[in-house]
Amino acid sequence: MILGIDHIGLATDDPAGVGSFLDVLGMRLIDDGVAESYGVTCHFWQHPGDQPAVELVAPAKNDSAITGQLSRKGPGLYHLAFEVDDIEFELARLRKNGFVPIDSTPCAGARQGMQVAFMYLREPAGLLIELVQYSVGELTWHPKSTTQGWRRPSHE
Repeated sequence: MILGIDHIGLATDDPAGVGSFLDVLGMRLIDDGVAESYGVTCHFWQHPGDQPAVELVAPAKNDSAITGQLSRKGPGLYHLAFEVDDIEFELARLRKNGFVPIDSTPCAGARQGMQVAFMYLREPAGLLIELVQYSVGELTWHPKSTTQGWRRPSHE
């Protein structure tokens, strides 16, 4: 089940520069990390309270997953990330509904216990989405749900 928007990804080759503007807008750096399988650094900024974060995605190496995006389109909106309680189930469900998988299986994300998978919807939106699941073992963390805490995935 899709639980909500986890974050909005922005592509940049200057996370410190963008971060200074997010700071002026009242946001705070809440987390950062490296998504090794994509070759990117990720800096998560958020307003106080329970709101989606803004993720600054920057190349950590020359052949990163974001390098082509930056060279073709420059910095800007990269993806919308949705938190899910069962990433494998959602990959299959969205594939059946016209989304094209970029990742055939989930990969480790930039945050502790974060699994991610990217999908693309060319028509009608030209939208790259990221599915995000936070987990430890068989339990899943739901930081933004009304029933915050660890629980097993459900397919209601």
